[in-house]
Amino acid sequence: MRLIILGPPGAGKGTQAERLAQSRGIPHISTGDIFRANIKNETELGLKVKDILASGGYVTDEITNEIVKNRLDEKDAANGFLLDGYPRTAGQVVALEEMLAAKGQALDAALELTVDGEELVQRLLKRAETSGRADDTEEVIRERQELYVRETAPLAAAYTERGLLVQVDGMGSIDEVEARIGAALDEVAAKN
Repeated sequence: MRLIILGPPGAGKGTQAERLAQSRGIPHISTGDIFRANIKNETELGLKVKDILASGGYVTDEITNEIVKNRLDEKDAANGFLLDGYPRTAGQVVALEEMLAAKGQALDAALELTVDGEELVQRLLKRAETSGRADDTEEVIRERQELYVRETAPLAAAYTERGLLVQVDGMGSIDEVEARIGAALDEVAAKN
């Protein structure tokens, strides 16, 4: 399956993406993980995106599209993938469609995890304490939530228009959310 997972920061995308990728035998491709690894290794890309991410902003479409295209060209993504953190803008939606169309491919579904706003802030503050992610301050968390609403949430409408959006309740235990995602994707597979 060729999937993307949407949802605001703290919705559980990373956790669910890892489980989903393993259960479906596809690579989990997280643009955030790619950026953080480059920052840690002080690569040219890492130096470009470090300040952008620290302020809670988004890396430019041009840089992000290039990274995703290169990653989707790798062998393990030939028969499917799960994109986490991409696309985030309308321009990236179009770029992804063009990348896939050039290979004669298309997305199977766009999963959207829905979670209450204050629950998201609390989850991210807890994650900051346990994972040592310096970019998870309350101010940055709230800025990311606002940025998500302004720029990324409209993608749900775009994927609804394309008949690809599958909303899944992201509240509850990790196992409960995983079961909901599995059931929703089984329905998608049955229709295709």
